[in-house]
Amino acid sequence: QVQLVESGGGLVQPGGSLRLSCAASGIIFRVSVMAWYRQAPGKERDLVATITSGNVTNYADSVKGRFTISRDNAKNTVYLQMNTLKPEDTAVYYCNFQTNVRTYWGQGTQVAVAS
Repeated sequence: QVQLVESGGGLVQPGGSLRLSCAASGIIFRVSVMAWYRQAPGKERDLVATITSGNVTNYADSVKGRFTISRDNAKNTVYLQMNTLKPEDTAVYYCNFQTNVRTYWGQGTQVAVAS
């Protein structure tokens, strides 16, 4: 069964940067939308950013101008470049692939922003 594998999380100081990656372990055909979500402790999972197969992007207001989502269709991979990180960005980040028949989720990667 194909899985999504995330990497790139970790501990960073406020103002720092991280780049998250999420790759499919096998072939997934016709991924229409790739996305990143995050879930902070005690809170619901929230949408961070999406990118369509036509590279149209959308961002949560809280990350606009700081985060950039991109995708490599040949590698079935999505990236999230996170700059100017803030303590409130601390969360578990999940990637998400949507096709016509199902939705895939990654296992999550922890991002912690602290001094």
